[in-house]
Amino acid sequence: MGKKPASSQKVVKVAMIGAGGRSRSVHYPSLNDMDDVKMVAVCELNEVRMIEVAGEYDIPARYTNYVTMVEREKPDVVYAIMPPHHIYDLAANIMEMGVNIIIEKPPSVTTEQAKQMALLAKKNNVITGVTFQRRFAPVIRTGKDICEKNGPVHSAASYFYKNEVGGQPIYKGAMEKLTCDGIHAVDTLRYLCGGEVEAVASDVRRLDATFRNMHTALVKFSSGATGVLQNCYMMGRRMFTVEVHSTGISMFGDPEEGGQVFADGKVEPVRTLDPWTLSESEKPHVAFGAYAINRHFIDCVKTGQQPETNFEDAAKSMELVDAIYDSQIG
Repeated sequence: MGKKPASSQKVVKVAMIGAGGRSRSVHYPSLNDMDDVKMVAVCELNEVRMIEVAGEYDIPARYTNYVTMVEREKPDVVYAIMPPHHIYDLAANIMEMGVNIIIEKPPSVTTEQAKQMALLAKKNNVITGVTFQRRFAPVIRTGKDICEKNGPVHSAASYFYKNEVGGQPIYKGAMEKLTCDGIHAVDTLRYLCGGEVEAVASDVRRLDATFRNMHTALVKFSSGATGVLQNCYMMGRRMFTVEVHSTGISMFGDPEEGGQVFADGKVEPVRTLDPWTLSESEKPHVAFGAYAINRHFIDCVKTGQQPETNFEDAAKSMELVDAIYDSQIG
């Protein structure tokens, strides 16, 4: 249980920190779609972006100092959307002010930071969330649910591919790829398999690059499921795909391109999963999972419950990243 919840009937007051591309593509539009949410203020150092987003979403208050914003506006929750190597001090301060906070992935630079953030959340009795939206994508969520009707997941796979041949390290090298970007695949694998990580065997490589850009792992979970992960930036195209396997049934899917469910040895799929149909929306932020995870966060703020991807859970995804680096074969 988190801090005293906002009334389930009231409008949730949200203060936004950051007005960059990520927040404007998914978080602002998701919150704007909700009748029980009011974005009351935005804090942004880039004046042009602040004016643009405040005007677009009719946000009345504008700040360049987030402490002043929180003290004056008294929001129910702060959305802090910024690069991970800038977040720790800000998140710690907001939690010590007793305010709920939601941030982008990854939650921090190191696992120890993530664990300390989780401890601060408990100490200050606040609700926290990290936007691992892939596990909330309608294609992935629905496919897993369908397979589990035949029994528990016995194996799953999560693949994140990009074509960045000749590319540069992320944030000019401030972060490394698996923690900062590939962690989406790591977190999704944890969600698909369930339970806790018991053992890892991995291979991490530098393919024509000065940084580690290929990560392959076999992971054993306490649920009994075995997970396969591959994250690589030297592939032919960008693709995020998953596999989910239960007894006699399998789902192969992409949260953006759709999925198929196969069962009982039949060549033709028994179910086709289309993100637009499942979400009943033509908006990408709805069809691909961003709206769903934001809806989940807001509902948790209203009920006083910790979100599925709170700081404590997010630290476990960081721990699996560490295990992949620490468990290399050969």
